[in-house]
Amino acid sequence: MDPDRTHLVLIPSYNPGRRLAATVADALAAWRPVWVVSDGSTDVSDRAVADFNRDPASLRVMTRPVNGGKGAAVLTGAGEALRAGFTHALVMDADGQHPADRIRDFMNASKQAPDAMILGRPEFGSDAPWIRRNGRKLSVALANFELFGRSVSDPLFGFRVYPLAPLDRVLRSTRGARRFDFDPEVAVRLAWSGVPTVNLSARCRYIPPGEGGVSHFRYFRDNARMVCMHTRLIAELILFRWPAAMRAGRRHRR
Repeated sequence: MDPDRTHLVLIPSYNPGRRLAATVADALAAWRPVWVVSDGSTDVSDRAVADFNRDPASLRVMTRPVNGGKGAAVLTGAGEALRAGFTHALVMDADGQHPADRIRDFMNASKQAPDAMILGRPEFGSDAPWIRRNGRKLSVALANFELFGRSVSDPLFGFRVYPLAPLDRVLRSTRGARRFDFDPEVAVRLAWSGVPTVNLSARCRYIPPGEGGVSHFRYFRDNARMVCMHTRLIAELILFRWPAAMRAGRRHRR
């Protein structure tokens, strides 16, 4: 498989354990190039990836010395990708929950609508905990309010193709969207900035700890961060973003 010249897979990674190597292998089997951004990991998971037969045109590993969060890692990768001439990146998690077998479908959708962000709409199996399937309903409702419509089917699901230039601008315009607030905030801000949305279904696996599943979500800390994020977005919406939200709603309805 020849590496694509415009679209790459970007995997931000922080202490994902043994799942990282399998995630990278599955991604490489579906698409090339694949870039991994190790965000201050301390669990030596990078060593397993380093053992791959690394073709620089197919696999690149970048290391951030200090953990800054998913958004910080994506910003690092996006900046490097833009400098290398790439225009789009499919962002997927390092823990194997996102479906590598859907990478090519999402990339093809992006090539057909290059101005749009291609957003995953998760399909949960019976193994997913109740709180994972139903706890996101409030975030969905808030994003619908912030965009005056349902242009973002699921603001929390991180399997997405982004146009890199708008993503880079949006991330550099805010101090937020660096940790667990990354996925919902950038989706809303990109829609406000005029980026259209395409929502595609994608299976989401729940991997229990016994099979190497890792979660860095801390219930009170990260939910408080989400509350602060939505408070900021709604304040902006009321003060001056409402015309952009109306335009986003109209684009989706068309």
